This record gives sequence, structure tokens and C-alpha cells, in this order.
Amino acid sequence: MTGVAADPLDRLRARIARLGAPLCLGIDPHPDALPDELPRDVSGIERFARGVVEAASEHAAAVKVNVAFFEAFGSAGWAALERLVADLPSDQYLVLDAKRGDIGSTADRYAASLFGLLGADAVTLSPYLGADAVEPFLAYPGRVVYLLTRTSNPSAGTLQDLPVGGMPLHEHVATWAAGQWTDGRVGLVVGATAPAELARLRRLAPALGFLVPGVGAQDGDLGAALAHCHGTAAPGLVSISRAIAAASRGDGWRAAAAASAQSWLGRMQEAGATLPA
Repeated sequence: MTGVAADPLDRLRARIARLGAPLCLGIDPHPDALPDELPRDVSGIERFARGVVEAASEHAAAVKVNVAFFEAFGSAGWAALERLVADLPSDQYLVLDAKRGDIGSTADRYAASLFGLLGADAVTLSPYLGADAVEPFLAYPGRVVYLLTRTSNPSAGTLQDLPVGGMPLHEHVATWAAGQWTDGRVGLVVGATAPAELARLRRLAPALGFLVPGVGAQDGDLGAALAHCHGTAAPGLVSISRAIAAASRGDGWRAAAAASAQSWLGRMQEAGATLPA
């Protein structure tokens, strides 16, 4: 990404306003799910990711790339990731779904990799180690972090719903983040597969932007995602991955991804999913 505007959140707001919806295109290229014509190796991963981005990203306010699917191929995978993000349009908002979380000195190096080297606008982080694991990322002006709070996977509630001091642990994460950071650069990951919790967390953290996965293949609640993703200090995103990228494994997989992205964008537009007044 070259010629990027100084403030990623302003760029995200502009894209959402132009498209009329907070659609985030998820790129999770598992070798076993590639189109039939592609090899199950790093070259297939890169060709698939590039094909989906080229076909569908014009319909998305953001692109979210899952770093693990590239890291699994070692240095070749990392080089493919570097090429992919370098070639994104300059006005695109890039989330690197890396789910990092470690002590301050290690967090500093993770931030140097994801923000300094790859130039991401936002990353996903674990909140488990506290503020000193988050602050090194916020040392990069304008960049955004999304803290894993109530995720969309089936066993998320095993720990995230544990009662702590009379409220679930994920609510503690939300209230802590909302009180600690107020400028919109810290957001929460909250799955659309837990719509009641999503609504509750919005009430607890009214300012924070939410990154909401789980719509599409996981059958999360699109209405709840759209109603609660935006905060007063930052816009939110509703991420859809497999329902777009894996729309077809046949020869027309690029066109199928584009058509699916356009369809999801239309559904969001019809629901009036614009930025809050």
C-alpha cells in the first residue's frame, strides 16, 4: 500500500460512506479450500488471495487478511503476504488478523512487523496480557487494534463467559478497554454468532468500533452486526470471509467471489448500514 492517507480511521470512514456499508472482505486461504484449478501450495494461496482481492475488494470497506495462512509456508508464505499487501489499492483499509499478544518488548517487535514492515492499518490482539502488551502497537500514529473480546468460534464462551466479579469475563475486557482508550484507536472483536452479547457490549462500550466476524458461513446475525458495529468514536466492520471467497471452487471462482461480495454489500445497504449520525 503506497500513498496511504495519514489517518486510517478517516480512510475507513470515507470508504464506508462511499459504499454505504461496513463490509470487510476476509481472506483466509486454506489449502484444502482452494479452487480446483489451483495448486495446494504457497503459489496457490497467493494466486487465490490476489484473485479474490482483485475481484471483490472494490465492494468492501476493508480487507482482513489472516496472517496464519501465509505464515504456515515459512519464508515463502511471508514473501507472498508482503506482495499481497503491498499491491492493495492505496485507499483500502487493511486489517491483519494476527491475534498477537505478548509482553511489551515482544509486542514492540510484533508491532514493528505488522505495522512497520507490512504497513497494516489495524491488527487483532489478545487482551490477556494487559495494557503494556497493547501500547507498543498504539505507538504507531493512527493505527488501530481490535481486542479479542467475545469471539465467534463455538467454544468461545468456555473462558470468555466465565463470571468474574458478577459479570462475564468478556464484559470486563470491554469495560476495561472503553475506560483505558477513548480516541477510537482501540476496538473490540465481537462475533455476530452471539447477538445478545454483541448488543450488551455495545451498551458497555459505546465509543469503540467493533470488528464483527461470524456472518456468512458461521450463520451469525447480520442485523445485530450492522446495528451494533459502529461506535461513537470509530466506525465498525462486519467481516465476511468464506461466504465470499469460497463462493465457488470452479473455473468462475473470481466472478463468483465478486458477485457474492456485491450481494452482501447490497444486503447491508438495504439495511441502512451507514455510519452513525
